[in-house]
Amino acid sequence: MSAPSESTDPTASAHNGQPVEAQSSAPAPAAENSSNTVEQTQTSSAPAVNGQDIELELPTSAADGLIQKPFARPLESAKPPPPAELTADQQDKYNSVFKAVSAWTTVPTTSAKNAPTEPLTENERMFLTRECLLRYLRATKWNVSEAEARLQRTLTWRREYGVEKLTPELMSIENETGKQVILGYDIHARPCLYLLPSKQNTDRGDRQLQHLVFMLERVIDLMGPDQETLALIVNYGETKSGQNASVGQAKQALNFLQNHYPERLGRALVINMPFVIMGFFKLITPFIDPFTRQKLKFNEDLRQHVPPTQLMKAMGGDVEFRYDHATYWPTVNQLVEQKQAAHRERWIQGGKRIGEYENYLKTGTSPSLSQTEASSGTAEQ
Repeated sequence: MSAPSESTDPTASAHNGQPVEAQSSAPAPAAENSSNTVEQTQTSSAPAVNGQDIELELPTSAADGLIQKPFARPLESAKPPPPAELTADQQDKYNSVFKAVSAWTTVPTTSAKNAPTEPLTENERMFLTRECLLRYLRATKWNVSEAEARLQRTLTWRREYGVEKLTPELMSIENETGKQVILGYDIHARPCLYLLPSKQNTDRGDRQLQHLVFMLERVIDLMGPDQETLALIVNYGETKSGQNASVGQAKQALNFLQNHYPERLGRALVINMPFVIMGFFKLITPFIDPFTRQKLKFNEDLRQHVPPTQLMKAMGGDVEFRYDHATYWPTVNQLVEQKQAAHRERWIQGGKRIGEYENYLKTGTSPSLSQTEASSGTAEQ
């Protein structure tokens, strides 16, 4: 499927996590507009808050001065690589997984043996996009039965972990100091998630890992057309003893990242690595699969990976970013809510299909699964 032009509509993106109900009065998704200049500031209407519409004035580059909100979009020069065409064998395997998953009506509520099951929810059906199924097939080296099993385990994990219950209100305290920030896009239009351990503000505990899951879900919402991966930027500069994750926390994070967010990490850029942290990474390296290890880059010039006009000055870029929780936190969450609402509305318009195309959900201009089937006169192939 060909890629549409990058959208300038902040609502035109997909959600691969926890959609919210669209309001009946919400406007129809805006048409795509490929015209874009990096000096322009993005303005959009957010969902009503306390009865008032909130305008999101989003920056586009360092040229916008002091930055305290997420960037509106990647630079025009930042493009994701075109998706690979499926071979005939891969298409057959996808069709097998699609057929099996489409027949699911219930999912276990926990990972315990003989756990009770409950009906598949609409949110879970939306999660099972065509690209989601393909991610699990790639992660299992195109093993159909293992891909199906891992998909079901992920749905169960999301229920058991309570992914949809992780709200901005619950997670707000964890981000009061800006220890995790979604800001800018790399040279391949991947949204960047910064992890800044020096800004750690809470005691070690389950909520810290929940916060990471919450932010991963948010950054997935901000992925544009033909983009399925994120850029993780970790800066250990000025980090003090006790501010880093424990080995146990790192193992837990690696477990859910590898098992429940497969094919989501595009690049991990780690800078200012002290000796003790190098030893920490050596401890957890055996738990990282070889393919993921290839994506890890240590102490490299980040300007090679992220355009300077969308890279924090503290990381070597040109962006004068200052975290203000009262400004950043509501803005990023309102932006996500817009995208979730647009995603859900398009999914409804497309017929609420498992296996829906993510680019259709993200843009509204690419064909939906039903439209593709109608034009070809066949079911999904």
